[in-house]
Amino acid sequence: MAKLSLKIKTERRKVLSTKQFAEGKKITFPTRVYNRCRKCGRVGGYMRKFALCRICFRELAREGKVMGVKKSSW
Repeated sequence: MAKLSLKIKTERRKVLSTKQFAEGKKITFPTRVYNRCRKCGRVGGYMRKFALCRICFRELAREGKVMGVKKSSW
């Protein structure tokens, strides 16, 4: 679980970069803006479409809380 302060800092940087981009300015430190899981704050294995990491996505999909997703087996 990521620290709450890291989650907040990342979110703040994202908002700032979006604001700068909308104003037509150059984004300061674009490499510092990265995606985090909304549920646990994990950085790796991030799925942009759902804004979740692979582990949280799997848990929610198994519980049936993600619309249009079902467990596949072969």
